[in-house]
Amino acid sequence: MEQITVRIPASTSNLGPGFDCLGVALRIYNTITMARSASHRLFHPPIVSEAAHRFFHEARRRAFSFSCSIIEQIPRSRGLGSSATIRLGVLLALNRLSGNSLDVLKLFQLCVDLEGHPDNAAPATFGGFTVVQGRASVSPVQGTGDACPTVQRFAVSPRLHFVLLVPDIEILTSGARNVLPSKISHAEAAENCANACAITAAFVSRDYEKLRGVFTDHLHQPYRVKLVPFLLRVVAAAEKAGALGAFLSGSGSTICAIALQDRDRIAAAMKRAGKIHAHTFITRADNQGARVSRSPITDH
Repeated sequence: MEQITVRIPASTSNLGPGFDCLGVALRIYNTITMARSASHRLFHPPIVSEAAHRFFHEARRRAFSFSCSIIEQIPRSRGLGSSATIRLGVLLALNRLSGNSLDVLKLFQLCVDLEGHPDNAAPATFGGFTVVQGRASVSPVQGTGDACPTVQRFAVSPRLHFVLLVPDIEILTSGARNVLPSKISHAEAAENCANACAITAAFVSRDYEKLRGVFTDHLHQPYRVKLVPFLLRVVAAAEKAGALGAFLSGSGSTICAIALQDRDRIAAAMKRAGKIHAHTFITRADNQGARVSRSPITDH
């Protein structure tokens, strides 16, 4: 019996001003193992069942029963793309079990449709630093008739470290979106655009020192402070300790700092400033994205 294992990386998204369009894959993983099953009494979590239903519909394949086990290393509801990894992993595994009927761009599009936004699906699929253009925010109930978002992907140097403060606080993306305003000023929009462009230029050129001072955001972080009240002091502490910058990862509650050095000092400073129960992780970017194998994937 064929067994498929998919390893999918976490991601930090938005990077401050790049709301719903910028993301980086991280070396923290969820792993899904799947195989066809003769049993018709298998029950799966809704997130798995919904992805499977969407796959069989779009691939025009007769649905079959399957076993599915998930090993989770990515904390749920912390702004690290956990839901995107599960949805993408299910889509990739079913696609392999079905003879690779859909290409990776189509699978990415299906993941975006299920997620409702592309900023985690893109780095999880392609790895590295990703910029997504088109359909920045969609409803999970929409079909897939629209054109697939355009993704540009760039490798990230191992010199760059991502320091994560992960509080014991879950934040649902839907709730975090409900606190956002419908309008911002022209001046604030212009600054967001400039900062997102500066971040993109720094990642593409690998001139990471240019990241200093460009993570200021007016689209979502000022409004999500009510959900993550320690955000501003943790960001300030990270930057004072030597980080190039820091920001709310996705919709939170994780706060991510980017650094070329002093990563341990930055992690300690963030934890002290948070004054909450939290864990810190120091990792690098994953430049490969989701990996599919017929046996468990291990690093050497």
